[in-house]
Amino acid sequence: MVHQSLNARRRRLLLAGGAGAALSACSSLTLLPEAAPALRPAPELLDGVPAAPREFRAAWVATVANIDWPSKPGLPAEQQQAEMRAMLDQAVALKLNAIVLQIRTSADALYESALEPWSEFLSGVQGQSPGYDPLALWISEAHARGLELHAWFNPFRARPSAAKSGPAPSHLSQTQPAWVKRYGDQLWIDPGEADAATHTLAVFADVLRRYDVDGIHIDDYFYPYPVQDPASKAEIDFPDDPAWQRYLQGGGTLGRADWRRRNVDELVRRLHAQIRQIKPWVRFGISPFGLGKPALRPPGIAGFSQYDKLYADVERWLSEGWMDYLAPQLYWPRAQTPQAFAPLLDYWRAQNPQGRHVWAGLFTSRITDKPESWPIEEIEAQIALVREKAPGSGHLHFSMVALTQNRRGIADALKAKAYAEPALVPATPWLEADAPAAAQLAVAREGQVLRLTLQPGAGSKPVTRYALWLRRGGAWQFHAPAGEELRVASEGVDAVLVSALDRVGNEGPRTAYLLPT
Repeated sequence: MVHQSLNARRRRLLLAGGAGAALSACSSLTLLPEAAPALRPAPELLDGVPAAPREFRAAWVATVANIDWPSKPGLPAEQQQAEMRAMLDQAVALKLNAIVLQIRTSADALYESALEPWSEFLSGVQGQSPGYDPLALWISEAHARGLELHAWFNPFRARPSAAKSGPAPSHLSQTQPAWVKRYGDQLWIDPGEADAATHTLAVFADVLRRYDVDGIHIDDYFYPYPVQDPASKAEIDFPDDPAWQRYLQGGGTLGRADWRRRNVDELVRRLHAQIRQIKPWVRFGISPFGLGKPALRPPGIAGFSQYDKLYADVERWLSEGWMDYLAPQLYWPRAQTPQAFAPLLDYWRAQNPQGRHVWAGLFTSRITDKPESWPIEEIEAQIALVREKAPGSGHLHFSMVALTQNRRGIADALKAKAYAEPALVPATPWLEADAPAAAQLAVAREGQVLRLTLQPGAGSKPVTRYALWLRRGGAWQFHAPAGEELRVASEGVDAVLVSALDRVGNEGPRTAYLLPT
């Protein structure tokens, strides 16, 4: 079953306290027999409780070239899994709420697939199983921690520069060589080959049907970034003559650049429609290069044109509503005038007549141990700018390794300031407009601990998580428990407010209760 209730999907205890009363280990307490304090409904409290904080806080986990995970190919399964759990635990410690995991780097798979071979970045040999299903485990471990898992695909790359293994017999370069073109030191699936596009869509559909992903995500690789001839330094055109000639012979009238853009447009449009048909609650996200069409750019903005070179008409996709979120790669510092962060953020937010989410991609991995490293204050300031310009929106870090390594103390700084409080993923109401029923709450005292148990209300639509507020000393504190139970220090708690959220983040009615002191 897909998107089951928390009863089946997320049974994990999350220790959380507040106002200095957080519990670090319940085992250190003497637990008394359970006593259920009487709850008194208190609707008069509802108006005084703030809205649940909303912000998409995510990190990309890149598997190509082992950028993030696993740390190198050929590790034993147990070590790969230990690295995975450490990354997810760090995400929880930082109060992130989503991971974007790369599961198809180059017509390969980081999951059990009958369509494409195992990725070489797992075992070191393309086509060789790692002995478990990484995607299935990432999903279950992420969900157990209250994190969303978005599956990230490269739709057209067939062999990256970092590849070392020979191709598996089942790889497209071997089974469908007419679809695959060499370009520079890479292999690329030709977007103009209709059957190749159909195959790629089948790969997306296979994952959608078999795995409980929260999102489907593609990045900036459409047609490849241009390469130059080593001798002449002239830009080499992508070798798609066979598909182009068939188009012309069939009566096509577009110019070659517009034809290429149409090929990419059609993949995006069809993928969006396919997701809506198979699992309409799964969000579709695109993370393009951060500069828009040259003709539309803000004054002073200059640089590479993905519209002219990658044949990506991102503005059209936003205008048509062919995605649920856009995560433009705004990978430049605020002071770099030709690609300044703030004007580019404003630009992409303005190209959005359908009101889709726009979440900034941050180049956190520019923080290194080298002299040219960005200061951690650059990332902190960019997060502050996103919050100032688009409260309740969000951002993604490229990539998770910078946070797990805590480069120059960036993770500590975010934990202490920008991520001091948890946040829920912003709702996507255009996918599902209604909300869950009011949540049910049971409270038990166990010595100095309150155990709060949350359940969906009678007849509720599927619930994926809960929002909960505790009042101590007249102040409300927000919690986003990972599962159905939350244990907190009982001292000073005199009121509780709860609500349920559905699979696209819509919040149901809130219910408030007073507790006897």
